Amino acid sequence: MRYRTLGGLQVSAVGLGAMPLSIEGRPDETRALATIHAALDAGVTLLDTADSYHLPGQAPGHNELLLARALATYGGDPDGVLVATKGGRGRPADGSWTVTGTAAHLKAGAEASLKRLGVEAIGLYQLHKPDPAVPFEESVGALRDLLEEGKIRLAGLSNVSSDQIHRARAILGDRLVSVQNRYSPETRDSDPELRLCAELGLAFLPWSPLGGISRSSLDGPSGQTAGARHPAFHEVARERGVSPQQVCLAWLLSLSPTVVPIPGASRPQTIRDSAGAADLVLTQEELTRLTQAARPR
Repeated sequence: MRYRTLGGLQVSAVGLGAMPLSIEGRPDETRALATIHAALDAGVTLLDTADSYHLPGQAPGHNELLLARALATYGGDPDGVLVATKGGRGRPADGSWTVTGTAAHLKAGAEASLKRLGVEAIGLYQLHKPDPAVPFEESVGALRDLLEEGKIRLAGLSNVSSDQIHRARAILGDRLVSVQNRYSPETRDSDPELRLCAELGLAFLPWSPLGGISRSSLDGPSGQTAGARHPAFHEVARERGVSPQQVCLAWLLSLSPTVVPIPGASRPQTIRDSAGAADLVLTQEELTRLTQAARPR
């Protein structure tokens, strides 16, 4: 496993997006725990979760509690593992994803996440999505207050624009360490944010990084291939004798030294394969082919 920098910490170049372990289509707990343990065995040290990763209408925090159990029952040494959680979204019974970015809501959410994770301070706490009904500075101000109170160690943003990154930096300064936006061969709307993160030294955490290669859990059962839209990834995979998903993650890693993809997984073998992307070095010719194939259409 290779490593990258996030807020002064060394984290694995590939993380685990734990959402598929708790939402619709989730595996049973035995397999879910085995998946997290397989990630840790493979050298993954960044585990991404959120209080809203649970079945519609159920109590928040299923995924956070699952990660806490996985770390407590892990046979190896969990020291050095960074658990990143998020606050500000909800999952009512109708299955929608709500957004609530008031300072009071975010602070209460962080307190609840602290208890579920069983830690003295949350390693990385991220605003899950800006709330259009709440001033952005109010939401970011809640992160600032949580940092100053010692309840979170690092702060991040998700689903934000370049302008919002600059505005958050004006409030948090160097305490803002990461941006988590959707980015994949299929979805490259966040190219400006990726470049800005590289300029500012912020970790860029692509969520749903396998779009166009595998289906996102947000779009239906994860793991189903959709490679016809980006056949170059499958061609390179066949030539290398690896999976197209691993080629995709290696391509993402090549885009910037600040990129840390967080692919989802619901089976041990899936995260083992994803972790292998950290050691897959693509040639310049392969990277050119893949970048051309992933070019926005």
